[in-house]
Amino acid sequence: MNVRPARRPRRLIPTVAVTAATALGLVGLSACSSSDAADGKNGGKLDVVASFYPMQYLAEQIGGAHVQVRNLTEPGQEPHDLEVSAQQRGQIEESDVALYLKGLQPAVDEAIDQSGTRTKIDAASLTSLEKHGDEVGGHGDDHEHGDEHGHDHDSEGADPHIWLDPVKYAEVARGVGKALEKADPDHAADYKKNTAALVKKLDGLDAEFRDGLKNTGSKVFITTHAAFGYLAERYGLTEEAISGLDPESEPSAARVKDLQTMAKADGVTTVFYETLVSDKTARTLANDTKLRTDVLDPIEGITDKSRGTDYLQVMKSNLAALKKALDAK
Repeated sequence: MNVRPARRPRRLIPTVAVTAATALGLVGLSACSSSDAADGKNGGKLDVVASFYPMQYLAEQIGGAHVQVRNLTEPGQEPHDLEVSAQQRGQIEESDVALYLKGLQPAVDEAIDQSGTRTKIDAASLTSLEKHGDEVGGHGDDHEHGDEHGHDHDSEGADPHIWLDPVKYAEVARGVGKALEKADPDHAADYKKNTAALVKKLDGLDAEFRDGLKNTGSKVFITTHAAFGYLAERYGLTEEAISGLDPESEPSAARVKDLQTMAKADGVTTVFYETLVSDKTARTLANDTKLRTDVLDPIEGITDKSRGTDYLQVMKSNLAALKKALDAK
């Protein structure tokens, strides 16, 4: 297959819960600092640096008119491989808040850890994580009670793609809202209101997925890399990934053969590819197995190729693609 050469697997870094730090008063700006920010360079807005699009979306939705958000990952850039420039390090250092997901972008983790930014919000610490491989799911557990279902609060070796599960993303949104309230108490009431509005939207999205995927002809879908494990488990599906958590790793010949056999046995109709990663591997597998191809977007960035202009729209497009591929009734 004509794919990029495999890279050495990334080592995911353990997280420290922002909630615990907040309780100790170690993150967040004081009321005085918040007033200082109001007289600063951003016209009274809190300066937030977000690591990649799902964090940007949270900051903008919750922060509203009170924040200025800058995304370290440019549209169309594959976030896993982001290298932080000297200019971006300066942006992080000067920001009031750094919002990131530790374990997804090692260079960002290092830059934020080394910065003097007063409020550091690690999204991975705001929900429970799981360790996922090439195959994820295969059951219909709701996973409402974290540790009973094998959830892991230590992110080393864990799957960071939590934003693709609307329930987990809502948990993160609540934590981000509380952190912004602490960082900018003058506008705490607005952050609380905006958080509640976003969580309501995410609850509605969860209901759409539950209803749309509860009765399908197949429960198995194939993706380029293992980004949809949390989504699969949430809605009783099984994700079979050509590659693992690394979108650029090369699958073995044995893995490809297994997928070909599995596709026939489980009635798979579609091989999904992504917008920010080469589709050559997915198309080769689809051609070999005479299957269709379609897009299932991990929403790591919004571009002109995205099927929607924001997180909610693209997630609904993902739902439509899954319903079609799985023969939803």
